[in-house]
Amino acid sequence: MEPLSQLTKESILEEKVFAEIFDQEDEVYKTRLTMSLLDRAEELGVKTKFSQLLNAYKRAERAAVKKKKESPSMLDNWTNFEGPYDRMRCGSWVAGESGIYLQNVGTTDILACYHPIIPVERLKNLETGDEKLKLAYKRNHKWQELIVPKDLVSTASKITALSKRGVSVTSENAKLLVRYLADVENFNEDAIDVQFSTSKMGWIAGDFIPYDSHIIFDADTKFQQVYESVGEHGDRETWVQYVRKLRRTGRIEILMVLAASFASVLIEPLSSLPFIVDLWGETEGGKTVTLMLAASVWADPDANRFIGDFKTTDVALEARADLLNHLPMLLDDTSKANKKIADNFEAFVYDLCSGKGKSRSNKDLGLNRENRWKNCILTNGERPLNSYVSQGGAMNRILEVECGQNVYDDPQEAVAVFKKHYGHAGKQFVEIVRDMGAQELRKIQQEFQEQLNSDEKMKKQSISLSVILTADKIATERIFKDGCYISLDAARECLIDRNELSDNERCYQYILGEIDVNRAKFDPLISTNEEWGEIKGDTAIIYINVFNSMLEKKRFSRKAFLSWAEKKKLIETQDGQPTKVKKIGGKACRCVFLKMDPKAAARQEFQEIYEQEELPFD
Repeated sequence: MEPLSQLTKESILEEKVFAEIFDQEDEVYKTRLTMSLLDRAEELGVKTKFSQLLNAYKRAERAAVKKKKESPSMLDNWTNFEGPYDRMRCGSWVAGESGIYLQNVGTTDILACYHPIIPVERLKNLETGDEKLKLAYKRNHKWQELIVPKDLVSTASKITALSKRGVSVTSENAKLLVRYLADVENFNEDAIDVQFSTSKMGWIAGDFIPYDSHIIFDADTKFQQVYESVGEHGDRETWVQYVRKLRRTGRIEILMVLAASFASVLIEPLSSLPFIVDLWGETEGGKTVTLMLAASVWADPDANRFIGDFKTTDVALEARADLLNHLPMLLDDTSKANKKIADNFEAFVYDLCSGKGKSRSNKDLGLNRENRWKNCILTNGERPLNSYVSQGGAMNRILEVECGQNVYDDPQEAVAVFKKHYGHAGKQFVEIVRDMGAQELRKIQQEFQEQLNSDEKMKKQSISLSVILTADKIATERIFKDGCYISLDAARECLIDRNELSDNERCYQYILGEIDVNRAKFDPLISTNEEWGEIKGDTAIIYINVFNSMLEKKRFSRKAFLSWAEKKKLIETQDGQPTKVKKIGGKACRCVFLKMDPKAAARQEFQEIYEQEELPFD
């Protein structure tokens, strides 16, 4: 500042004069300087203006002090960590390599955490709208990152869960750590990026996760190994050349399962429904190796990575399907299914192929987000999956592929190649599909569907098979370029005839089988522990309670079967009822009178028609 004698009526009102006053740390000198300047202003005739400005600066200083007290040290303290992360304002906290401390509380600082920790990113989930926080923390001189739900780091009782991930937090310092993280997040709201995130893979908002990086993956840590298994590894050309050699063998097992793996990502753009492709056959035929081939299209085929199994719960499988979303779900060995799944395979098949999980409430009496997916489920086992189900609706969702012997000349070589080279074809296929667009994909799929349509085959199965053939055509022409297409005749072998799929037809055959196996129980001359009824000619007279138990055992509908059997004239009726009263062993019992020869029933039906028309019947 100029000497007082050189100040003019203009210069004495300049900002630098007042800055000189308020920069003084010595309050006595500050007061003397202020008084001298007031005298000089009076000499220059601007004392009133000077006093007004002086009072304005005092008010500004008081406001700054008040703000500083409300947010202690916000402008002064910054994180001071060594590493790749930018420094952030941390208010009254001292945050350095030695840990996190709360400053100016009594006479000693209070420890919040023994090591550096900082929020670096906010994640907003596209499916739920929930937010998560990405934390960076340093242990043993190494930085690690962790994505956690926002409520976990906002509650002292929950944040202690981070201790199992290596964060130094206990019930003693939990409240302070919660407060520190909240302060840093709020003080640096503009500096911490907000990223959209998802807990699902596949097609998300125009991107394909995990190949596109615009959306961050933030699923639960229990699924992290599945997510991390998806990606490119090894040499693309080595994998393609080896798979070309396998395809040239013409084995339908290889061609179908490989195409089904590609087809999984077409289900969404083609607006189709999930379906199951089941590879079955005797042990050591090559089923597991073929499943590894399907996995190597997208991910690491090693055990406990991308391939799952049935040794789990239906809830866990539902969550896994939701995570994979549009990528194929591979499940090894149906014989390992736990009792709950094995006892009700129909429900398991229906649930997986519905593409939607069960609605479940949470502890707040609200509904959790429903799990949803649209993919292909690939399974294998020694028995066909259809043998575990009895309902036609479930069978209609399964394409069975029988696995013969010795699919691979050298299974160990195949496994070694798949484990070392994987993930390239899947990424390339997604890029091809994206370039083609949904309209071109639908055109190809509809052409195959028209070729597969048949009155004798089930339409739902034909649609699923057309999706597989679409994937096979694209992969053959754009990736392998070997001309080894799946033939339509070979593909049709996977389709079930309508008659085979009819619940009532299969129920009828099942009852005939049970009667044949238990003939002794229908013979009054043979002593057995239980009696099922009588057989008269081509008619089985079955006690109603035995008949009901028989159908309940395989979950067939009694009402539906009796209605169907009555229309087919396979049962005798009485007074409009599908059962009749019959005396057996001197007791009147209500029974089902079932024709055991459907051809005889058909002849009877035609004979009645001819008699009505007065025509000869031969």
